[in-house]
Amino acid sequence: AYESIQVTSAQKHVLHVQLNRPEKRNAMNRAFWRELVECFQKISKDSDCRAVVVSGAGKMFTSGIDLMDMASDILQPPGDDVARIAWYLRDLISRYQKTFTVIEKCPKPVIAAIHGGCIGGGVDLISACDIRYCTQDAFFQVKEVDVGLAADVGTLQRLPKVIGNRSLVNELTFTARKMMADEALDSGLVSRVFPDKDVMLNAAFALAADISSKSPVAVQGSKINLIYSRDHSVDESLDYMATWNMSMLQTQDIIKSVQAAMEKKDSKSITFSKL
Repeated sequence: AYESIQVTSAQKHVLHVQLNRPEKRNAMNRAFWRELVECFQKISKDSDCRAVVVSGAGKMFTSGIDLMDMASDILQPPGDDVARIAWYLRDLISRYQKTFTVIEKCPKPVIAAIHGGCIGGGVDLISACDIRYCTQDAFFQVKEVDVGLAADVGTLQRLPKVIGNRSLVNELTFTARKMMADEALDSGLVSRVFPDKDVMLNAAFALAADISSKSPVAVQGSKINLIYSRDHSVDESLDYMATWNMSMLQTQDIIKSVQAAMEKKDSKSITFSKL
């Protein structure tokens, strides 16, 4: 029952979250910023879900923020002095930031499947995802400087760590130029490029199915520790990992996996309990 997104079960243990305003090029309106948080909070607690695919309906992934719908919030914020207006805007920006942080904090791996344009807030969104696929016609654009603001909901914080080339990130940010699919692949923004949307989605769902066949203890623990290690030193991350696995190593999933290997069975034949 969402206004801006559609959530369906793609296959066993895999959910498909689709940006669903094709008539508006999936522009991110007020409902979107609220609903995506609610959606991924539910997914985080859904023991049946083990992987998520995010895509866009219609001709493009997203055109970014819906300025027409949100102009009053941004351009005419309530408050009778600078302090109160600033206080309101800070709270608003923090809430918008949470919309994509909730994807990063979701323990289930999230695969972004991008076609057509991925503009402005779309780059914020996919930067918070774990794996990115795109079509040959896809392009990526950090558009915010063209509308007079600095990107403030995740691109400037996550994209340098995703790409690892600060010079390129600076260029994209300062110029708002388009990065086409081939360059996105070369830079490491996406891991695979496909000829069209249908082929890409089939590959994304196949990847999600493969991930969902693995031990959820292993997969979700890996995601949490990968993100922790990105933001902490090696020593801190190793210590966190040791603390994490002192309990997680006691899982029955290891016994099931070793037994299957000894019996030369396909790992996909193992039935892992819900997490």
